[in-house]
Amino acid sequence: MTTPRIATTATLAVAALLLTACGDDGSSARSQSTSSPREDGAQEVQEAASRLVTTYDGGLMVIDGASLEVVGTVELDGFTRVNPAGDGRHVMVSAGDAFRVLDAGAWSSAHGDHEHHYVGDPAFTGVEFEADHPGHVVRHAGTTVLFSDGSGRIELFRADELADGAPRTEVVQADQPHHGVAVQLANDELLVTLGDETTRTGAKVLDAGRAEIARNEDCPGVHGEAVADDETIVVGCENGVLVYRDGAFTKIPSPDPYGRIGNQAGSDESAVVLGDYKADPDAELERPERVSLIDTATNTLRLVDLGVSYTFRSLARGPQGEALVLGTDGAIHVIDPATAQVTGTIPVIGAWTEPQDWQQPRPALHVDGDTAYVTDPAASELHAVDLAAGSVVASTTLPQVPNELTGARE
Repeated sequence: MTTPRIATTATLAVAALLLTACGDDGSSARSQSTSSPREDGAQEVQEAASRLVTTYDGGLMVIDGASLEVVGTVELDGFTRVNPAGDGRHVMVSAGDAFRVLDAGAWSSAHGDHEHHYVGDPAFTGVEFEADHPGHVVRHAGTTVLFSDGSGRIELFRADELADGAPRTEVVQADQPHHGVAVQLANDELLVTLGDETTRTGAKVLDAGRAEIARNEDCPGVHGEAVADDETIVVGCENGVLVYRDGAFTKIPSPDPYGRIGNQAGSDESAVVLGDYKADPDAELERPERVSLIDTATNTLRLVDLGVSYTFRSLARGPQGEALVLGTDGAIHVIDPATAQVTGTIPVIGAWTEPQDWQQPRPALHVDGDTAYVTDPAASELHAVDLAAGSVVASTTLPQVPNELTGARE
């Protein structure tokens, strides 16, 4: 396993306001430290800071979400994936044979009636979760669930325990190893996908005591998950989706015999889940132009034709539950999930083409609060978009070509 090496700025400060557009003189308002450095070197700041993490060929970059300054880099060999850990501070890094915990270097903590905010050097915490082919990382209801594709091992822990080191964990075993996913609900029910190395068929649900209480195997090629409001889980199939709510599964079929939904984005603000949509079972690489909207309140599925293609890193949700899709035209397409109408487009980057290899860099979309972040690998750039204003408000050139993008906060 490669040993990561951390390089950080000597002193970290957090920007209180986003930089203005690209023609700015480069100045920015910054909140200053309000106390002396702590023993761990962290500084207390006036405003909560955000951190982004992007992968590149050879490591990770940690970026301040307001100034877009690279505040730390981590050298790491091999293809790396990143996901929020669920506590607003840490990021799960999937590489090699483990999920590793990266402290992104910005956090808040309550002291009496007040909340204090800190920034510090990003670094690996030393906490690792062994995994044979680490796969999906799912966060919901304060619990983070890790799925190991090669062994079928499912490991659960409370995200808020990461700040104290290695958390207490629960291990559940999938029926057979497969490229799967699991999600735990607030009542401790656990949804787990079903499959093996060659075939994936559906999902089951275990109660708090881990006894099976529901199962549905009418979901060929099951992949991905999203949680809508009212704790409704949606998983994708090659012919529609499965919806789990209140102890029972419901199948919502695709309008086409083959209508694959494999990547979804949910929101606590909406009963509608945004999904991709592919309809050609024989395509080596289908570049779809339609997305799916799964209404979990009415158990219906609608398609929206964008007129432009997108990829699996293109889907996100806005602060009001709006559906966001980053198209290959370089714009964020904003969809009202209630009406299935495109209500606006936000130009961000130039037109681009999806690469054949899914591990190769392509633009990625990540949303933190009212701000959407978009990478442009062709130019090694990162852009911040004010979703309310519908415009780019900050841009930067990165020292490496960005690939995956996530943040410590969601």
